[in-house]
Amino acid sequence: MPKVGASSYLTWDTRHPLSIQWRVTVKLRQVTMESSTKINRLHVVAMPYPGRGHINPMMNFCKLLITKFLVKDDIRVTFVVTEEWLGLLESESRLPPQIQLHSIPNVIPSELGRGLDHSGFSEAVRTKMEDPFEQFLDKLQQKDDPGVGVTAIIADTILAWAVSVGSRRSIPVVSLWPLSPTVFSIVYHIDLLKQNGHYPVDFSSDELIDYIPGVSPIRLADMPASLDLSRKRSFTIAENVSAAPKAHCLLLTTYYELEPRVTKALMEILPVPVYAIGPSIPLPTTLRDDHDRRNIISNVDTDEYYLKWLDAQPERSVLYVSFGSLLSASSEQMEEILAGLFESGVIYLLVSPGGKESINDNEMDKSRSLVVPWCNQLRVLCHSSVGGFWTHCGWNSILEGVYAGVPMLTSPVGLDQFTSRALVVDCWKIGMNIIKEVGAEISVKREEVALTVKNFMNSNGDNEESKLMMTRANELKKSCRQALAKGGSSTANLDDFIRNILRN
Repeated sequence: MPKVGASSYLTWDTRHPLSIQWRVTVKLRQVTMESSTKINRLHVVAMPYPGRGHINPMMNFCKLLITKFLVKDDIRVTFVVTEEWLGLLESESRLPPQIQLHSIPNVIPSELGRGLDHSGFSEAVRTKMEDPFEQFLDKLQQKDDPGVGVTAIIADTILAWAVSVGSRRSIPVVSLWPLSPTVFSIVYHIDLLKQNGHYPVDFSSDELIDYIPGVSPIRLADMPASLDLSRKRSFTIAENVSAAPKAHCLLLTTYYELEPRVTKALMEILPVPVYAIGPSIPLPTTLRDDHDRRNIISNVDTDEYYLKWLDAQPERSVLYVSFGSLLSASSEQMEEILAGLFESGVIYLLVSPGGKESINDNEMDKSRSLVVPWCNQLRVLCHSSVGGFWTHCGWNSILEGVYAGVPMLTSPVGLDQFTSRALVVDCWKIGMNIIKEVGAEISVKREEVALTVKNFMNSNGDNEESKLMMTRANELKKSCRQALAKGGSSTANLDDFIRNILRN
């Protein structure tokens, strides 16, 4: 008797009268199995908003998603960006084979000038990207193998038009919200602000409001800057958020335990499922259950000079300083910041897009400071020598700081950053303000920078507020690791998302 297997029919003598029937039967079984496999295979199209703070969490989610499939051919992700972003992403890192980058034409202004006219950029995204994406989707479906069409579109919530594109083709659309759930609830409930006489928002006011579902009492000054009526974008973001319930579900890039009240409120209020699957940060699998902060960086980037510099510093002695990729402080404010850092006597690692060339050497003490044009932020934050993070309060940076268990010194500039600052300092108690007055235009002097940095890093060892922040930051770190672990909330939510949305 022949061995039964994929090619077992080949072992039969073709002269045998039953051999042809055996070969046909086995071959038909093979075809049936292959067809079944194709039908069960998933093809997800990911469409992020064209900005670093949106592309990164979408990509991180896609990388996490594919790890849930034991057979790599069981899922394919088509990640769609503009031609400009395609060039940037292709030059940055290698992607898993299941994730394929594709582009649509550059129908929007260049990323290089986005910060100069944010409203104009957002309007171009709203009005000019839908048609080329729709055309790309049609061509993609024509090229797909029979039975392996697009399973779902995962689109940034800000791209409300993606819901219409999917609806016209009977493709489920998943809305991914890459900011805080608190910001979502505030914008979603803009009518409550109007009913209570708080819209237009007075961003110079210290007044607390406490009627937004799930949101802790918050100052009007800490409302998302996207609600500023002087900017056209305020109408756009409200429209986009209000369209989210038309999607098949809402994905949150946070984890449930970080903002439980507002996440629960959204789950109860929205008519679609809500899944908190974060933190959606660049997590290698080796990081998930690692308890040794120094070992986190031992297997990757070991030749990077800034990591070697960190290795030489005392434990929790370094202040990591980064103000993000889009918005930045004025040159005058940066001068005061650098001078204050120098006067504080604290060891610091500063990220400056221009690198050392953009910093005046006279403002640096080379024995206790390092300036770099770029670094792997998560690995820096997880290094044992880092004891604090001076941040602009971008949501992705906040999540990385929480994961690393590092207290934060906050200096928001715009967008959702003032709301994130309120969460870090007022709600979670893991941060300090570098600017205590109300209003984004108020600058901080070098003397205040120096004093605040010394207190924040607990240079004298007697600052009780700093000690409590560290304790609380460690508690959030533990809850974050638990959410990502087997049986944790984010892991369970991702499994539910795959079962209920992608597999349904």
